[in-house]
Parts: sequence; C-alpha cells; structure tokens
Amino acid sequence: MTPATTTLPGRLKACRGVLVDSNVLLDVATNDPNWGEWSARALAEVAEHATLVIDPIVYAEVSIGYSTIEALDAAIPAALYRREALPWEAGFLAGKCFVRYRRRGGPRHFPLPDFYIGAHAAIGRLALLTRDAARYRNYFPGVEIIAPPIPAPARPQASSQTSRRAR
Repeated sequence: MTPATTTLPGRLKACRGVLVDSNVLLDVATNDPNWGEWSARALAEVAEHATLVIDPIVYAEVSIGYSTIEALDAAIPAALYRREALPWEAGFLAGKCFVRYRRRGGPRHFPLPDFYIGAHAAIGRLALLTRDAARYRNYFPGVEIIAPPIPAPARPQASSQTSRRAR
C-alpha cells in the first residue's frame, strides 16, 4: 500500500501534535468514494507518529453527521483524539487572517471557522491534517500541512488526426 504521506517523522519533529481537519474525519466517517481511502491511511500514519488533536470547531463541524453526542463521541473518541480548547491568541490571529482574506477580495461567505482551525494550529505549534491545503498554506505559512499531493496537471488528449499522423 502506498503511504498517504511522506517523510512524516521528520516533518512532525517541531510539532506538539496534529490537528485533524473535519474534512478528513468526515471522509472516513462517510467512506467518501474520492477521499475516504487517502484520509483513513493518512490518519493511521499520523497517529503512529503524533498525537491527534481536535478542537471545538472541528467537533462542531463533524457533529452535523451524527444524531446524538454519544454517536459523535464514539466516532471521534477522546482516547484517540486529544480535545483542546481554542487559544485566545488563535481567535485574534483568525480575525486578522480573515480581514486579509477579505481585503484580497475573498467572498464574505467563506467560513471563518477554517481561519480558527489554521490559527489554532499556528498558535498551538500543531501540524494540520487536511485536504484543503492551499488556503491554509497561504494564510498560515508556518504551519506544517499534511495533505494529499497536488495532482499533476492533466495531459491534453491527442486528437484523432494527431493520432493518425503519428502512426
């Protein structure tokens, strides 16, 4: 099986743990056809090398898929995921990053919670396991991001005329 991540131990040396984004947890919980396998592998690999962390924002986002708190707690048990409060400093940083985002023309409807997650990782010296790497890398460049590799650009298909000429 191909690893979901590369050079993980070295990348996590300076981190207290890994904050797991809700998209990864939901991929596994829903067995997402596109991302479920990668997310499950990445979670397992990260858990071998670091403490998994969630915060109230991630907990709230994942809770949408569950009808009871007991079912949610069974899916993301405290024995496997350390639960951390959001640091006040993360709230400040999230607000500043959101203002920068808006000034750059970002739409108002983009959720502020993602800025809280990135800020928590930055302030808390946590790596971040996510599928949404681009925005986090842009606004939180000091955070170690664990994400799927960027897919190679699609190669243009040869037209039937080009194929005939090549024969």
